[in-house]
Amino acid sequence: MNHRSKTLKRIILYVLGLFFMSIGISLSIQAGFGVSPVSSLAYASTLTTGLSVGVTTALANVLYIIIQVILSKRMELNEFAGQVIISFLFGFFMDAALFIVQLFPTPEIIFARIAYLIVSLFVIAVGLMGYTTAKLPLMPYDALTYVISEKFNLKFGQAKISSDLINICVAGTISVICIQSLGSIGIGTLIAAYFIGKILGWMIPKYQPTLLHWVFKTEKPA
Repeated sequence: MNHRSKTLKRIILYVLGLFFMSIGISLSIQAGFGVSPVSSLAYASTLTTGLSVGVTTALANVLYIIIQVILSKRMELNEFAGQVIISFLFGFFMDAALFIVQLFPTPEIIFARIAYLIVSLFVIAVGLMGYTTAKLPLMPYDALTYVISEKFNLKFGQAKISSDLINICVAGTISVICIQSLGSIGIGTLIAAYFIGKILGWMIPKYQPTLLHWVFKTEKPA
């Protein structure tokens, strides 16, 4: 029973983490300063194809899975299936979250847009902390970063920077070619790339121990 309870709590924390991430990304879209590097390719695809953010997010994640297979030349079937399921679940969350965020007034003045951007950074960081604390399968983009780190013998931080830069460049190129603007790339992209990690670094020591205790604590015998 204790094992089932821990598993259920991990799943709850994982799903809530993904949903918070989708809310944060949706807020950054509404802010209009550019989305985070992780979401830049998916949102650029939305701007150029007209498909929903959820659909392009799922497709982008499937692309990241394919790249993982090409680079590592191997992937267990259960790992592949898990990442595909996560891709479409997160895509669904993105469409749902954007629908919810769009129920609120669209920020018109610069101060409201800045407020949306700042809030988005903290909400994404909260989501990342929850989803990683659950210790369940990584999102395809994060898993790809680990594969790049191993394949090219890079530190994870260096691999993360490389992944983000490639994603930004591809997203920017697609946007420039198709809609003659940078589209999903802007000052908000750079701010997200720098500050989300900083916010996460501040949050983890303060709040992750509480989450870990809630999920993994051992029940005392009666």
